[in-house]
Amino acid sequence: MFQKTKSPLFRDNTRRHFIKSSFLGGVAALATGTPAITNVGNILKDGPDQLKGDQRLDLKKLKRWESLGYGMFIHFGMSTFVGKELPDGSADPLLYAPDQLDVDQWVAVAKNAGMKYAILTTKHVAGHCLWPSKCTDYSVTNSANKTDVVQEFVKACKKYNVLPGFYYCSWDNHHKFGSKTPSDVKWSKTMNSFPRKPEEEAPFTSSMYQSFQTQQLTELLTQYGPIAEVWIDIPGVLGAGYRTYLYEYVSKLQPETIIMMNSGIGDGADYNVDYAWPSDLIAIERSLPPASGHVKWRKIAEKNYYMPGEVCDPIGKDWFYTVGDKPRSIKELTTQYLNIRERKANFLLDVPPNKHGMIPKAYENALMDMKKALRL
Repeated sequence: MFQKTKSPLFRDNTRRHFIKSSFLGGVAALATGTPAITNVGNILKDGPDQLKGDQRLDLKKLKRWESLGYGMFIHFGMSTFVGKELPDGSADPLLYAPDQLDVDQWVAVAKNAGMKYAILTTKHVAGHCLWPSKCTDYSVTNSANKTDVVQEFVKACKKYNVLPGFYYCSWDNHHKFGSKTPSDVKWSKTMNSFPRKPEEEAPFTSSMYQSFQTQQLTELLTQYGPIAEVWIDIPGVLGAGYRTYLYEYVSKLQPETIIMMNSGIGDGADYNVDYAWPSDLIAIERSLPPASGHVKWRKIAEKNYYMPGEVCDPIGKDWFYTVGDKPRSIKELTTQYLNIRERKANFLLDVPPNKHGMIPKAYENALMDMKKALRL
C-alpha cells in the first residue's frame, strides 16, 4: 500500500514534510508495524444502496456530491506573496497586493475545464483573511488590494454554475490567543488521546481561539449565501469537544453543506477518529485511494456512516503559486484523474493563482488539455 515510488503523488513538500513524521501520514508507523493512530473508524464492506446509515446527510445528497466528481482547489492569499506555504503570521497585510486580481477568471477556468465545484482558501496558516472580517484587522480591509475575494468568488460561481466551497485553516500563526500551533510544538501521535504523558506536548487551540474561529465561520456562512462544502484543515488542534460543536454549528448555519474535516495525508483506508471526527467526507491528500477502491461505509462508535472520499493534490508541486512551478504532464494528470474516479473518489485539483491574482496560462492550458484527453 505504501511502497516507495517516484510518483509525484508522493512528492516531498513543505506541508507534507512537516506532517509525514506524525500519525497523519502513517507511512513510517505502518512500515514498522506500529499502529499509526489510536482510534480508527472500522472499514465496512460497501453496504447496499438501501442502507440508510447514521450520517447527518442522507445518501441521496451525498451521492449527488459524489456525482460532481471533479473540482478546483484554489490556494491564494498571503502565502502567495511571502513565498512560504506556512508563514509565521507576522507579514505586513500590505504585502498582499495582487495588481490584476480577476476572481471571475479563476472560476471561468474551472468551468471551462469541466469542473463542477471550487473551494477557496478563505484563511490559511498566515491568518490573513480574504474577506473583510470584523473579527480582525488582518484582512483585505488593510491590504493593498481591498477586494472581498470571498464575495467575488461566490458571485463568479453563481455566474458559471460552479458550486462554491470554503476552506478554513485551524492552524493560524497570526491569531493564536494563547494557542500552540504546529509551528510552536511538534505533532504527537497521541495529541488527542488520553491519558497523556507530561512530556507529550502537542499543538492545541485555546478557548479564545475557538471562539474566534466560530465567529469567523459565522461570517463566512451567513453573509455569502449557500455554500456547497466547508473544508476545515488541521482539525486535530481543535480537540474532539470543540470539533463536535463546530460540526453541529456549521450544519445548523448551512444544513445542506458537506463538511470536510481534513484527516490528512494517506489513502483514506485508515480514518483517524481522534483527529478528524466528525466529518461527512474522508480526505485523501496527495495520494490515491486503495487499488480496490475507496470504502465508503465506516463503523464509528457502533454506528454506520457513509463517507465519500475526496483526493486533493496540486497541479504542479506546491499548493500556493511559486515561480517556476510548472504543471505536471498531461499523461500524469489524466492518469491520476482516471485512477481517482475509478477508485470511487472525487478529485479536487489545486490550481493556484499567481501574485497578479490570475491563474497562469500554463495551468489553464494544462487543464484544457486534460479536458480534451478525458473528453469531459
